[in-house]
Amino acid sequence: MRTSRLEAFSDGVLAIIITIMVLELHVPEEPSFAALGASATGFLTYALSFVYVGIYWNNHHHMFQVVEQITGSVLWANLHLLFWLSLLPFSTAWMDESGFAQVPTVTYGVNLLLAALAYYTLQLAIFNGGSGDRLRAALGRDLKGKLSPLMYISGILLSFVAPWLAVAVFVFAALVWLVPDRRVERFLASEGTAA
Repeated sequence: MRTSRLEAFSDGVLAIIITIMVLELHVPEEPSFAALGASATGFLTYALSFVYVGIYWNNHHHMFQVVEQITGSVLWANLHLLFWLSLLPFSTAWMDESGFAQVPTVTYGVNLLLAALAYYTLQLAIFNGGSGDRLRAALGRDLKGKLSPLMYISGILLSFVAPWLAVAVFVFAALVWLVPDRRVERFLASEGTAA
């Protein structure tokens, strides 16, 4: 099977997730900067989750540039990833509305961890589904992919000490992924020159 329907469906779901998250932002009751300041935390948690969804969208897009064929297991693995990402609006809103209380911050971290593991599961399904050699070659050692779950686990554990430390770890993990990752682009360019 070709990848076009999977990519289009995933793009649509991710767009809806971002839309739902922005609808969770509370509009200030008064037309003042002080009232706007009260919404600052909500905006910052939205921005963090927006960046995470953007990172997944970007990496998903790049990954499927080297995948030529998919199987049913890839479709299910992709749905598994979308499931965990679709919970980000909930975990983001809960963390924000609770003022970064321990349990909601742990839940947010678990949400990030399970999305990362689901993304890895999707990669494994692709590796076993016929397009794995190209993806393996493009990803190389995938150091960031291996470190991310460890960062999320660290954040989850720090939530029990001080939730703000956990949020700092989650922000750091997002910043690590914001550094442009050109592995797939380099791989495709090298294939183009070899052909």
